[in-house]
Amino acid sequence: MPLTILACSGGDISAHKTACISRSAKCPDQEAACFREAAKEDFMKPRMNPLLAAGLLAALLQGEIRQAEAADCPFADWRTYKNTELRRTADHKAYFWITSRTAIDADGAPRAYHPDDVGKPCGATGAGLDCPANAGYPNKSWWPTVLAVDPADPGKAFVQPSGPAQGFFVSKTALQDSANGNERETLRYVDASTIPYVVFPRPFFQLAGTGKLGDLGIAYHLQTQKKTAFIVADIGPDEPLGEGSIALFQALGGNNPNPRTGGGVASGKVLYLVFPRSVDQRARKWPMTPAQIDQAVETLLGTIGGESVLQTCASSG
Repeated sequence: MPLTILACSGGDISAHKTACISRSAKCPDQEAACFREAAKEDFMKPRMNPLLAAGLLAALLQGEIRQAEAADCPFADWRTYKNTELRRTADHKAYFWITSRTAIDADGAPRAYHPDDVGKPCGATGAGLDCPANAGYPNKSWWPTVLAVDPADPGKAFVQPSGPAQGFFVSKTALQDSANGNERETLRYVDASTIPYVVFPRPFFQLAGTGKLGDLGIAYHLQTQKKTAFIVADIGPDEPLGEGSIALFQALGGNNPNPRTGGGVASGKVLYLVFPRSVDQRARKWPMTPAQIDQAVETLLGTIGGESVLQTCASSG
């Protein structure tokens, strides 16, 4: 190989050019060949597209960020319930799940169900917030678990004789004020229209470690970034997780959530974080005001790192 070509080996095209020019005085007839060889060698070198390189770098950085966030989330894999993964703290004092499923519960609201809706199709509107058929009334054997029974006629639901919701059935929740012995008093129950609460499917409620009625928690909507403290107030059928009160979905960014149709909720995923057995820290399970629920949940959140843990665990979940 001519001396000029040897001088061009190694380095990039600019280095090749410099070498060729420096040698051209000694071997001018080889200058053109040197440049051709230099260009060919430079072209054959493996290169990475700048956009591809930037994308790979961004992916690597994102992976590192996710790993850091996961390290900051004090929860580990626990179990799966109906295809929903649950994660729990090492001391078993808190757990969470994330789901996009929603089901709106009107139970406990004084105006939940009305006799005028009995036997009618469950349309978007009616006298009550929800349809009596959704309470199992009058054809299902389990309706007395949702509606108070009329003592004068045990085959029928009791109708409120007076008060702001006069004429409506008395709708019940599983969580009740044990100090109020009147089953036909609406104040005994948790009002779905004013209290954010979640519903545990019965099989889930029966699992060890999921908690009790009256336990507290917080829900965080990943898209609207709105959050609300809640109480576990009702037991539902064998369904996936994701059922909650009207007030809960309203607080998470909903617009007049409708138990009849399931509409009016903000779309997207919600993180539900529960503090099992937190009810044991109170002398009475119920009643509680929304302010009392908020304050109690704020204290509980402090034991696992505060509200920031919601976003951290939502990113790593």
